[in-house]
Amino acid sequence: MKWKFSKPDGPTWPRDDNGEPVPPAYLKHISGGQLDMALALNILNAYGIPHVCEYPNNGQFGKLIFGTPPSGMEVFVPETMLEDAINVLSAEPVEDEESTED
Repeated sequence: MKWKFSKPDGPTWPRDDNGEPVPPAYLKHISGGQLDMALALNILNAYGIPHVCEYPNNGQFGKLIFGTPPSGMEVFVPETMLEDAINVLSAEPVEDEESTED
């Protein structure tokens, strides 16, 4: 058995035709609680959309001290997946007709 470091779970960043990483595109600013941030990132992961997060205004320090960045978080996705990411995060839940009938 060979021991090695593993990468975090989640989709890998796509590459272009030249083998270079696709440039990131700004998706949105997520403010609110830790649940709002985790929910958005987990939805992106579930649909195979990689993401990079930045914490503005010393948010990394706030995340360390308070557990959540006080100024929210900026989310970036590959520019080739930007439209998909917008659609996934803005989708409304669809209820099953059988569950609404009583």
